[in-house]
Amino acid sequence: MQKWKGFSLFAIMLAFVVALAACSGGSEEGSEDKKEGDNGEKSESTFKVKHAMGETEVPEKPERVVILTNEGTEALLSMGVKPVGAVQSWLGDPWYDHIADDMEGVEVVGTESDINLEAIAALKPDLIIGNKMRQEKFYDQLSDIAPTVFSGELRGDWKINFELYAKALNKEEEGKKVLAEFDQRIEDIREKLGDKVNMEVSVVRFLAGNSRIYYKDSFSGVILEQIGFKRPESQDKPDFADEVTKERIPDMEGDILFYFTYETGDDEATKTEEEWTSDPLWKNLDVVKEGNAHRVSDAIWNTAGGVKAANLTLDDIEKYFEIEE
Repeated sequence: MQKWKGFSLFAIMLAFVVALAACSGGSEEGSEDKKEGDNGEKSESTFKVKHAMGETEVPEKPERVVILTNEGTEALLSMGVKPVGAVQSWLGDPWYDHIADDMEGVEVVGTESDINLEAIAALKPDLIIGNKMRQEKFYDQLSDIAPTVFSGELRGDWKINFELYAKALNKEEEGKKVLAEFDQRIEDIREKLGDKVNMEVSVVRFLAGNSRIYYKDSFSGVILEQIGFKRPESQDKPDFADEVTKERIPDMEGDILFYFTYETGDDEATKTEEEWTSDPLWKNLDVVKEGNAHRVSDAIWNTAGGVKAANLTLDDIEKYFEIEE
């Protein structure tokens, strides 16, 4: 009986050791799987980005980006990122002329003010970049499709949004290089302008049925101010723009005047332009009589609102101020 008790005790201890070894081995195997999951190909690194709607964890190397603003499209292209989907340009079919070649094969996902959620989802993006002012009501739905980052506003200073986009793409160094090159162009232009930088620059826009004077918080206004140009007293305001009547044409006076027309294809804005530029008050402006009123591209000087358009605006300034390269 004592021998049997000893054998039973031995058997129990042996079973315990075997069970302990099995548990230990299982734990090590599970740890290895987790390690492989953390560092293997299937596990993608992410980081957090603070933006207008909060904080979002985004992929470190996004490969399928959808962009929902015109100026954002230019930001991506300038940093070497071709989106899989983008909102249609405000002008063009479907892209602005100055980006059309770079956007070949990119899917249209609606417009800034009317995005197509189904088209966005069908592209299976791994990152969506949009704008709170334009698409706030769609944020939750977009976030269900893919990590989504929103800029806050769409106003004059395009660099604010640009820096956020560079952060979201994990291309901050590339972004800094793009901005540094633009700022260097500004410095070069300012230096070559000399005393011409003290000229007063007037900015006017014609639309279907109405006209506007643009101030310093507009796309072109920010660029002009960075260069250091003066603005006519009536336009030296930290605002965006004012819709004006013909009685305000005298406020369009300046040493040089740039005007552009938002023509969508029905000729209504062109009719407005022709009506205003034929008005005696317009013709009586000194800047017009002296041949210093210049018609420039609405897409470049206002509507596109991105870094590529900003550089093309500088091209125009070099041209009309006769700055040699």
